[in-house]
Amino acid sequence: MAAAAIQPASLPRRRSFWTGTPEVYFTKAIDNSRLVKVEDPRRTREMRQFGVALGCLFLFVMAYAFQHFKAIEYGYKIESLKSQRDGLVEMNRALRLEEASLRDPERIDRMARELGLQSPQAGQVMRMDTALPEASSSVMASLTPVSVVSTR
Repeated sequence: MAAAAIQPASLPRRRSFWTGTPEVYFTKAIDNSRLVKVEDPRRTREMRQFGVALGCLFLFVMAYAFQHFKAIEYGYKIESLKSQRDGLVEMNRALRLEEASLRDPERIDRMARELGLQSPQAGQVMRMDTALPEASSSVMASLTPVSVVSTR
């Protein structure tokens, strides 16, 4: 009875149909030190094929995930650039309105009168496009003395 062991107290007890019989476990020492593993070439080939297939599947999944995340990133960039473009369009509209208000002839005339300037007299204005009959020749700017008449 030395080879037989009675169930220790730490292991759970299972109830059996026969209540008076204790459960008995036999310990058997297994020695696998003398076993030699025999290589199975078919199993090795199957494992290599499985590994290659798994690697290909991994690469396909990673390529799909990379493309998916890049598409999401580009979507965010496009939306950011669209909002930036809309801001620039609005700024351009505001600048065009400001330019139109600054080019208002009445405003320019009022500022010129505040500075003491007068309207040009006949013969003081010479247009460059009508002065020379030949448009292909070069035009040289020149300074013509103008007499200032004070009205004060």
